[in-house]
Amino acid sequence: MVRNPLTPQQIEAGRRLGALLREARADRELAEVAHAAGISPETLRKIETGRLPSPSFGAIVCLSDALDLPLQHLATTWRDGLRLPAAS
Repeated sequence: MVRNPLTPQQIEAGRRLGALLREARADRELAEVAHAAGISPETLRKIETGRLPSPSFGAIVCLSDALDLPLQHLATTWRDGLRLPAAS
């Protein structure tokens, strides 16, 4: 199976996703969040740094749950390049 290369827009969206997840993780340990999401710390590290710009939907759902971040907000923020609302 041949995979088409990612477009620059997809790569940039992956970087936004990684930044969003890093911001949502805040001061929680990367390994703690990865474990809670059922993924390896290396996978989360790759997602957060943009080296894995198109993670599986299942991984995103699990990260959304582990970070208590509504999936719809995550999708909208990723798609539109918005930032998380400031914590109160």
